[in-house]
Amino acid sequence: QVQLVESGGGLVQPGGSLRLSCAASRSIFSINVMGWYRQAPGKQRELVATITTGGRTNYADFVKGRFTISRDNGENTVYLQMNTLKPEDTAVYCCYVHSMFRDYWGQGTQVTVSS
Repeated sequence: QVQLVESGGGLVQPGGSLRLSCAASRSIFSINVMGWYRQAPGKQRELVATITTGGRTNYADFVKGRFTISRDNGENTVYLQMNTLKPEDTAVYCCYVHSMFRDYWGQGTQVTVSS
């Protein structure tokens, strides 16, 4: 059973924008935090941004001012608007959900920033 469905990745030129979406299954209850992590080839997974049910956000320093995280609590969906993308943003972006009972991870969506 697929718990998290991600979409929106792709190839974009430097300076461009992409919007990622992650829809969590209705079977996931008591969601608290939703967010995004990323992993580039040969690097460790790193936090990109998170958002709580109440709308409190947290961003990695390297995306502040460029990325915006938002969520639709009614639809169990989290979004990541990525602007002014740089080649170093190239990575697999994974959706993350923290509920009262356990954590969930998406399969990941590839984001490639290249000219």
